[in-house]
Amino acid sequence: MSAALLFAVGLLIFIGSCARTTSPAMLTYHNDNLRTGQNLGETVLTPQNVNSGSFGKLFSYATDGAIYAQPLYAGSLHMSDLGVRNVVYVVTEHDSVYAFDANQKAPGTLWHVSLLGSGSDATPVPCADERTACDYFGAEIGITSTPVIDIQTATLYVCAFTKEGGTYIHRLHALDLVTGSEKFGGPVVIQASVAGKGVGGDTAHVPFVAYGHLQRCALLLANGVVYVAFASFADIPPYHGWLFGYDAATLRQRAVLNLTPDGEKGGIWQSGNGPATDSTGDIYLVTGNGTFNANAGGHDFGDSFVRIKPGNGSVSVIDFFTPFNQESLRANDVDLGAGGPLLLPDQGGAHPHLMLTGGKEGTLYLVNRDHMGRVRSGDNDQIVQSLVNIGPIFCTPAFWENKVYIAGVRESLKVYNLIDGMLSPTPASQSPNVFGFPGGTPTISANGAQNGIAWVLENAAFRTTLPAVLHAYDATDVSRELYNSEQAGGRDSLPHGVGFGVPTVVNGRVFVGTLTELAAFGPLPH
Repeated sequence: MSAALLFAVGLLIFIGSCARTTSPAMLTYHNDNLRTGQNLGETVLTPQNVNSGSFGKLFSYATDGAIYAQPLYAGSLHMSDLGVRNVVYVVTEHDSVYAFDANQKAPGTLWHVSLLGSGSDATPVPCADERTACDYFGAEIGITSTPVIDIQTATLYVCAFTKEGGTYIHRLHALDLVTGSEKFGGPVVIQASVAGKGVGGDTAHVPFVAYGHLQRCALLLANGVVYVAFASFADIPPYHGWLFGYDAATLRQRAVLNLTPDGEKGGIWQSGNGPATDSTGDIYLVTGNGTFNANAGGHDFGDSFVRIKPGNGSVSVIDFFTPFNQESLRANDVDLGAGGPLLLPDQGGAHPHLMLTGGKEGTLYLVNRDHMGRVRSGDNDQIVQSLVNIGPIFCTPAFWENKVYIAGVRESLKVYNLIDGMLSPTPASQSPNVFGFPGGTPTISANGAQNGIAWVLENAAFRTTLPAVLHAYDATDVSRELYNSEQAGGRDSLPHGVGFGVPTVVNGRVFVGTLTELAAFGPLPH
């Protein structure tokens, strides 16, 4: 789905129970399938009206669990007898899905469904069952990843994790946007087995085992297929990096890929970002620590950028880039895949199709999507560019007006100019504050090329009792902070933050998920 579709103000006709809308929408993680983070249709918020005097926290909705996923938004939906509403969708670690009115019009909660299933013994997975996961998730693990919306069929796809007796299950659900009811005969249990001799198998086949696999990656909807990716809980083996594809209209499994079938690990988590796709239809992602033997004709792609070709009932790796020091990255737990992929819009210069991200080592890699470079001994000079000392990267960069925005751990939000497909060697501007662990994933709101604002949620305190902080910067010069949620003497303070949170900015509202609530910011009433 293109960025133009996400932000078009033209008429969209929904199928089924949903009526017409002419409003903006935010349907997937980081705003589009390139994962640029830019909303080019924001006409309300400007650098002039985002300040503590005229902008702030408007309201909040309490939830039954932590919100790790990015909120999604659909405008002007006909919600049956509730009338036409702008709706924000939120999922929680208690396996709940909420549809809230985005403007706090009563009733604020339009619907709320539990994805625990009908069994009396079904619960979210206790974090203690996944051993060290309590440090990251709190008491329970349910829905962690960002869902995806198919606006043409009025469907919300979401992956839920449950414990039922002694069994652990990941399910893919397709929910009606208007009612929350299940569609297409769903849900379906996510399960598979692939050929391989990797860990957790029988030397001939490797099964997907729900226990021990974290579904943190945002979902991807592309060309009628919903993709769901998996990594691990706190690097506890045995696990692999898995990618599943399901038909969006039937929920029939269309494809399965294990990225370390003859080895181990290689998880796909990307600090919450999802797989990305461009106009070719190919899928791009980044793996974490794991075995690597692709340079010798093998099938293991630990610590690698990977390009995947969807086929008729299959997916396969057709190209990759792996840093020359991959073995050192793996041995020292310096995952490349801690960062999420950004596919840049077409650029000038010799390499128009570029992919950008980095990992814990603090190196930002700019890779040619058409010829990714694979691996070579001693250096990474086969790729387009690399920048070092960015700070550990647990985020996805954002793009706007030939600028790249990134906030590494214990670093400022930095902006690099992009000229003819090359990044400036030093930042063009940087924020006055620094971001602790885990840094921050920026998102950009703008009215085309005007009124750009860079938004970053500071969750450096997500393992403490300190509040999350919403920051807004002038996107043309981020040394100018326009606003943060701690400026107004506690008026706008947020609850405890969660790891890797991303704000959603759309239609004059900024939505922030926290440990206990969804908060909504916008222009204050006069």
